[in-house]
Amino acid sequence: MTPTLRVMLLIDADNVSADVIEQAVQRTMAEHGAIHVRRAYCNAETALKQQTLFKRLSVRPMVNLSSGKNSTDIALAVDAVDLVIAERPDVVVLVSSDSDFAPLVIRLREKGCRVCGLGQQGKTGEETVAVYDEFTDLRHHGAPVAPAAAPARKAAAKVAAKRAPAAKTGKSTATPARKTAAKTPARKAAKAAKLAQPPSEAAEFILQAAPALRSGADVPLNDVAQALRAAGLLGKHGSSLKLFDKLPAEFAVLQHPDRIRWTGAPAP
Repeated sequence: MTPTLRVMLLIDADNVSADVIEQAVQRTMAEHGAIHVRRAYCNAETALKQQTLFKRLSVRPMVNLSSGKNSTDIALAVDAVDLVIAERPDVVVLVSSDSDFAPLVIRLREKGCRVCGLGQQGKTGEETVAVYDEFTDLRHHGAPVAPAAAPARKAAAKVAAKRAPAAKTGKSTATPARKTAAKTPARKAAKAAKLAQPPSEAAEFILQAAPALRSGADVPLNDVAQALRAAGLLGKHGSSLKLFDKLPAEFAVLQHPDRIRWTGAPAP
């Protein structure tokens, strides 16, 4: 009986579309029969957008909260070398059209791995294809067609815009008291909407991993750090304090004892 090869699938999810990610998983499964490690590297916005896809494909999102050019690529490369040393895979499949991974491919091959690439058709250069043991372009099926209701909404907006000047020039029969009464609820609603701003994409991902923060109560920092590590948002030796230092407008770190609070919780 032929032994099953150990296969590692690493996806640059900021570089390829959702349907290419799905094709990559299906193709790798069909070719090798199993995928022992499935990880997708992306920013928080992509992770939220593709979370249903990742769950369905059993892909673990590795969220990069750092900003800056190529920060996600660097996170993938560092993790790939660590995983190859620890897991000893036979095959590494990189899903990306980025030529910046050439040094990584060479390094992984030196570690004894066969390195295959899957890219998005139309985005991959010849220099990228040449460095892999094998490279396949996957066709992007395109963006979904906009719903038919969109033109109707635009037409309605145009009609409303035309009527607006007439409403301003017409005489108002409302008394001053009624005008004030009409404006007050609108002002209150606008103020409430301003206060109830939704969390940023990065904060939302943290709140999903540690839902106890949503109440606005002080939560032990150690408990939150463990939840973030379990969700893949924080490395094994990563500092939760450094992570929250990047989001000072949304999280307050309290010391003695160490606790964390989400400042965007609605007032009771």
